[in-house]
Formats: sequence, structure tokens, C-alpha cells
Amino acid sequence: MARGAPLLDRRLLFVTGKGGVGKTTVAAALASLAANEGRRTLICEVDAKGNLSDSFGVGPLKFAATEVQTDLFAMAMDTEESLKEYLKLQLKVPLLARLGPLARTFDFVATAAPGVKEILTVGKLAYEVRERNYDLVVVDASATGHVVGQLASPVAMAELVGVGVIRQQTQWMTELLTDPAVTGVVVVSTPEEMPVNESIELVDRLKAEAGIDVAAVIANRVLPELFGRGEEDVFDQIDTPAGRAALTAAVGKGAGVALDAASLAVRLRRSRAVHLATLRERMPAEVPLVYLPYLFTKTHGIRTTHRVAEHLAEELL
Repeated sequence: MARGAPLLDRRLLFVTGKGGVGKTTVAAALASLAANEGRRTLICEVDAKGNLSDSFGVGPLKFAATEVQTDLFAMAMDTEESLKEYLKLQLKVPLLARLGPLARTFDFVATAAPGVKEILTVGKLAYEVRERNYDLVVVDASATGHVVGQLASPVAMAELVGVGVIRQQTQWMTELLTDPAVTGVVVVSTPEEMPVNESIELVDRLKAEAGIDVAAVIANRVLPELFGRGEEDVFDQIDTPAGRAALTAAVGKGAGVALDAASLAVRLRRSRAVHLATLRERMPAEVPLVYLPYLFTKTHGIRTTHRVAEHLAEELL
């Protein structure tokens, strides 16, 4: 596969990661950064139970895109609405308030043939890219356990249906999704054992099963290196019963609390450094690894989105 374009030069980005790693916040921050750079940007929430709206301080998102920031529009995926739009645009079926029997037929087909709802999700977003309605489309995609099936759905459907309109529709989607100059996946992880292992496995599966380029891996919540190696060694030497007694005698009772805090910071950094090293070693050389610091603040919200976007700007621009 050809090498992909730089992250923000692409036109379609799927952001995924294990639950709890900050996937939605990173997706929102990427979209906000792109809009700040003058790109007309759409961000879409795929999970109906997501909280993307919190990242921009707005009310619940709908299928119709809402401007949440200058040059930035946000929407929530709705497969029934996507089907209505598809029928109107592609098959010239009049837009109805409700699909009625057709909706029930769609639900039956979607249940019998896995991938139909995924096609409507991916297809809507790919259509926005193909029509150049936006400079960049960012997708707050499904978590690692489901995203491969979602992204591979056009390929799976093309293999299931060899000819006809559906084959033609899935073919252009596949071409767009597998073009590394256009589309990429951003995998978000944290420096912990399970998220790192899932991220490594996901990168391998995306290439093998979906043929989609990994644009970047983002290591989120990386603890700052508060102390150098020499200082850490000093803490180890002091952190003995005799050392604690001497320190308390010299500076008072608060010395023990300060030493506990310093020791905790050292232990956490060392344990997470191991997982970061694994992530670096196991990632393909061509995949950029981007670091985001632990913010020690709310995990989401408009202020957090802007702060993360600022850190991303330092890494990407």
C-alpha cells in the first residue's frame, strides 16, 4: 500500500480505540484543530450512546449537521435517515416522513445480512467526502472491537453481491476508503497494558481485513516526566524508614506526604513507560506515534477539547 498523506491533509479520518481511552475527545479535538486551520470540517458520532455533544458544549446532535464552531459541523449517525437520503439521491424515491413497510423490510434485510447498516453509516460519510461537501470528515467511530467490521463492510458487501447497483455503490466506497491519500484510521490508546495490546492487534487487522491505512496512533494521557533518573534514584535512597525519619526531622511532618506523592509519580511513570515502549516497538515504522499529555482535569467538555486541540497542533503542525 502506498504511503498515506499527513494526518490533516486527508479528507476522511476514522478515530477509534478501546473504550475509556479518550477516543471521542481526540476526535473532537482533531476536528476542532482542522476547523481552526480553515478547513470546513464535519464530525460524525456513530455510537447512539456517545457524548460527542459534550465535547462542544451543545445539545443532543441530530442527523442534520449543526455548526458547533466556525467551519465545524457535527452530526449523529441515524441509519434510517441515511437510508432515506440514499433512496432520495440514488434511486429517486421521494423523501417520506416515515419509511413504513420499507423500513420494516430494511430492518429484516439488515438483520439477515450483517453489514447493511454499516454500509449506510460508512456510505453516508464517504458520500460527503466524494461530493466534497467538506474539506475533512472526522468520524468518532466504533470502539476497537467493532470498527474493523464497520470499515470492511463495503468489501464484504461487494463479495456478497457480484453485480448490479449495490456492487457499483460499494466499489466506489472501497476505492475511496482504501486510498491512503484520502482515508486513514486514527487509533487512540493509553499507556496501559490492555489498550496497548488492543491497539497493536487493531493495526494489524485493519491492514489485513479492511485494507485501510493507519494514519496515526495517538498515545493519550501520557504522564509528564517530573523527575530525571538521578532524582528518581535519590527518592529510592530516601524512601527507607531511616531516610523518612531524617527527612521528617529536617522539614516536618509534611515530608512524608511529599515523598509519597513523588514516589507514586515515579512508579506510575515507570509502569506506563514500559507500555509506551511496547507501543513504539510494535508499531510499523511508517505509522506516526503522537503523544498527548495527561491533563489532570475533566476528561471531556469544550475546554478539554480546546486544550487537546492545542496539544495536537504542537504535534501535528
